[in-house]
Amino acid sequence: MKSLPLTRLLLPALLITTLSLQAEVKLSKVFTPHMVLQREMAVPIWGTATAGEKVEVKFRDQTKTATAGADGKWSVKLDALKVGGPDVLTIGDKAIDDVLVGDVWVGSGQSNMDMTTSNYTAGDKGLVEIVAQSYPKIRLLKKEATAVWQEATPANNAGFSAMLFSFGVPLQKELDVPVGLMVGAVGGTPSGYWLSQAMYDADPACKAAIEKFAKTYDYDAEMEKFKVLKAKYDADLAAWQPLADAAKKEGKPVPPGQPRLAPIPLHAGEPRGKIGNLFEAYVRPYVGYAIKGVLWDQGESGTAITGCDQYPLMGALIKGWRKDWGQGDFPFLYVQKPSGGGCAWDSKDPVTSQGSKIAAQPAVVPPAPSGDYTHPVYLRLMNYSNTIMVTSTDLGGGTHPTNKSGYGIRGARTALGAVYGQKQEYYGPLYASHQIVGDKVTIKFSHTGKGLAIKSGEKVEGAPTIGEKLQGFAIAGEDGKFVWGDAVIQGDTVVVSSKDVPKPAVVTYAWSNSNNFPWANLFNQDGLPAQPFRTDVTGK
Repeated sequence: MKSLPLTRLLLPALLITTLSLQAEVKLSKVFTPHMVLQREMAVPIWGTATAGEKVEVKFRDQTKTATAGADGKWSVKLDALKVGGPDVLTIGDKAIDDVLVGDVWVGSGQSNMDMTTSNYTAGDKGLVEIVAQSYPKIRLLKKEATAVWQEATPANNAGFSAMLFSFGVPLQKELDVPVGLMVGAVGGTPSGYWLSQAMYDADPACKAAIEKFAKTYDYDAEMEKFKVLKAKYDADLAAWQPLADAAKKEGKPVPPGQPRLAPIPLHAGEPRGKIGNLFEAYVRPYVGYAIKGVLWDQGESGTAITGCDQYPLMGALIKGWRKDWGQGDFPFLYVQKPSGGGCAWDSKDPVTSQGSKIAAQPAVVPPAPSGDYTHPVYLRLMNYSNTIMVTSTDLGGGTHPTNKSGYGIRGARTALGAVYGQKQEYYGPLYASHQIVGDKVTIKFSHTGKGLAIKSGEKVEGAPTIGEKLQGFAIAGEDGKFVWGDAVIQGDTVVVSSKDVPKPAVVTYAWSNSNNFPWANLFNQDGLPAQPFRTDVTGK
């Protein structure tokens, strides 16, 4: 048999090798048709290729080149881009079309960020209306591993985060620039799952919180309590289970009262689950993508790290995300928790229509807030650099507030004022300082807007006509015994006193262990509620 020339034998192998080299040039999954690139800053583009291969990236009038490293990774940075599009991004011989340039926001957290617009079609007329429309300048990227950027059409809107979508629509309308929305959220999840292990390990505040907690935490005692609970649970389950089995067998409803066992105690600093697992799955793929900022909605599930509460943990998360992103202190907006709790300025406004109705002031001053899931804890998060709270006390409460369009509009208002610098108020009055002179305490506020105001226009049985008297201010002397104070607005301050407290030491406002204070009625004339405070602890 006649032998073939060596070149003919090698040609197929060479062809296959050449094709495989070309096929190895890949982009990160976040770069797909219909995407939005961030305006007015350097824009990283990255992917993988065969080690040593040269990669060329073209966009508009820019051409950037990179060489894949030994690990196959390559990256370039486009120079700052101006708003516009659609344009084509070219990487080698691959073309990604319909690329817009505008602002990109990442939404993350637990169920209130994760649940889709379809979950709220029954109770949110405003959301139903915006979901039914198309938005050529809004693009959506869901959390699924196979997700690609999508145009904001009614079909795509229906499966997207209700919170982030309700935020993006009014934001895009007001800014009139393309807006990209990237979501990475999972229901029922603690904040400890949303930062990497390295971020947590590197944070001294988390370490200090756990060390402080450990000094007064008796793990053995907690285990003894658990054993008692476990024995009762076993007995209750043994009594309930046969009834449930019999009901199922007969096709009847399972009887109520299924026993539940509290989680087993953990050692100080021990996580319940794996730190960072959700960050790695749902946020890590976005890290490095140029963004305008983050909108965070989480808190109901705490941190899941024994002894590390939400304040230090969120500090570690915010600082860690920013460090890994490499984009400086980008704006980090977070939705205030717990949801609701206060009255609304205007119950006819769709944004605040589900806020609590104003109530008479309780006869007795309620106990102070306690625990990690309280308004004071979440107000403190504003201490972190460029971290901005989306006020929710007047929007309606519950674990899953049904007025998602209202929450989104409030989030957009907050972003427009705090991030984009529009001249509009985005907070209600916030405690700034106080001065005690004689028997009176003068409270000074920031974010007074157009001026301090009293919620007015409604009458409550058993209480003065709202609009004639401020409610919600309590005052105490050195003995710490609080009574309701007489509070009056004087310019941009509130002066508090009581005939029963001749030498005042402390004043509180909307300070309640129930996290509900519909009786507190200080606002600014911009219609935003004053936030809870205690003069000797707020902000610390």
